[in-house]
Amino acid sequence: VQLQASGGGLVQAGGSLRLSCEVSGGTFSRQTVGWFRQTAGKERGFVAAIRWNSYTYYVDSVKGRFTISRNNAKNTVYLAMDSLRPEDTAVYYCAADPSIILSSIRVSQQYAYWGQGTLVTVSS
Repeated sequence: VQLQASGGGLVQAGGSLRLSCEVSGGTFSRQTVGWFRQTAGKERGFVAAIRWNSYTYYVDSVKGRFTISRNNAKNTVYLAMDSLRPEDTAVYYCAADPSIILSSIRVSQQYAYWGQGTLVTVSS
C-alpha cells in the first residue's frame, strides 16, 4: 500500500487549503485513513480520520474547521481545512490501515502505512 499526500502550501490566517491523500494498493474501501501533523520537536499528532463506513473523527482543535472525506472511486481521502490558524502550521501526513480498531484510531503507531508529508504554513 502506498500513499501520496499533496495540497500543502502557504496561506494566510483565515484562509483555506485542501489536502489530498491518494492510496494505491490494497482494498481502499476497507482502509481507515487518518491525517496527522507534526512540528519540529513534537510528536506526530492526530488530526482527523475516516473509517471504511465514512464515520469521521477529529481532534477537538479542528472540529468545525476541518472536514475529512473520501472518494472510493478515486482511492482518495481529502482534508478540507478552513479558518486556518498559525497554530495549524505543520507537516501533514496521511496514514492508512485496513484493520485498525476504533479505540486506536487516534494513535499514529497503530497505522501500518504512511505517505510522505506535505507542509502547511499559515501566516499571521
